[in-house]
Amino acid sequence: MFGRKPLPLPTAAQALPGRNEAMAVPSRHLLTGNSLAAPFAPGLQVAVFAMGCFWGAERRFWQQPGVWSSAVGYVAGSTPNPTYQEVCSGMTGHTEAVLVVFDPAQTSYPALLKVFWESHDPTQGMRQGNDVGTQYRSGIYTGSEQQREVAEASRASFGKALAAAGHGPITTEICELGVFYYAEEYHQQYLAKNPGGYCGLAGTGVSCPAGITA
Repeated sequence: MFGRKPLPLPTAAQALPGRNEAMAVPSRHLLTGNSLAAPFAPGLQVAVFAMGCFWGAERRFWQQPGVWSSAVGYVAGSTPNPTYQEVCSGMTGHTEAVLVVFDPAQTSYPALLKVFWESHDPTQGMRQGNDVGTQYRSGIYTGSEQQREVAEASRASFGKALAAAGHGPITTEICELGVFYYAEEYHQQYLAKNPGGYCGLAGTGVSCPAGITA
């Protein structure tokens, strides 16, 4: 089927060369006023997810209780400090991602995983809806062994729920977070600046069963 047609990721040798200079981004989150980049306040934790176009994905997370800050960027590719145009070319290997900074006293990594699974279709491979390309693939990028174990358990459990509802297998990749490259300033909190802007985010309608990410 068209929606599951594999799209190749470039090897490190094939990827665009990129640059040494990091992207200049605002120091503060437009809505929370908190830091957009590390170092973050003591006790806060970080989660990174990819679920299609990062505009709508970031909004979904900044709306959650306990989220202290959020930012959009590029992960899981080979090109250092890529631009949006380079990522969209398919020649960097990156996917569009959201960095979520949260207070574990107010929310939890499993709670954010529930938002992740229910907010997009994780069975579509290199696409989300009409957005087709390697930069739209679903992914969870973990910062610790504990996060990896919880993420993999949630993928297995939600996969059963999806199968019971007639959906195909999950294509979400789970791997260690490498470098999170911040996207350009105009992408940060895009839908707060442009409330009528494009958002292609759509879930499957399948709810996470109780305890799915426990």
